[in-house]
Amino acid sequence: MNAISRQALLKIQYGLYVVTSYVGNKLNGQIVSVVFQVTCDPPKIATCLSKNTLTHEFVQKNGTFGVSLLEKDTPMPFIGLFGFHSGRDIDKFKNVNHEIGLTGCPLVVDNALTTMEVKVLQSVDVGTHTLYVGELINAKELKVGEALTYEYYHTFKKGKSPKNAPTYNPGLGIEG
Repeated sequence: MNAISRQALLKIQYGLYVVTSYVGNKLNGQIVSVVFQVTCDPPKIATCLSKNTLTHEFVQKNGTFGVSLLEKDTPMPFIGLFGFHSGRDIDKFKNVNHEIGLTGCPLVVDNALTTMEVKVLQSVDVGTHTLYVGELINAKELKVGEALTYEYYHTFKKGKSPKNAPTYNPGLGIEG
């Protein structure tokens, strides 16, 4: 893909979320930029996860995932915890306020505007990632505020994308 089309892709609007799941009593979550509503009645939600992540492994095993929509002022160290570290190496939830939802998924409440829980109905293999589509089981607004977008993260916070992100861009000498 050439540099012009990569730059065009960066103009697609994304939010930033923590997508979570669990196996047994092991919790994990990661930053994602792809969460969207697929249908209204009944409400269905989709996300896309790299096959290289522990969260992907957990969603594959238990068929559920949680979503926390991050607020605009989310600190970079918090984003880094969920975006640049593997749950295989650290306990991401050790010092993070969270709730266990109806599905058993952990729901991050620190720096979150809303939380959602989803039961996976289908998955689509899209190469390096899996697209999960599921039924919305529960959703809760935690507070009113402005959502953190990928554009704001990239432009104003000078954030980068990890290798597993769909927006990772090694071809331009920059990440994201």
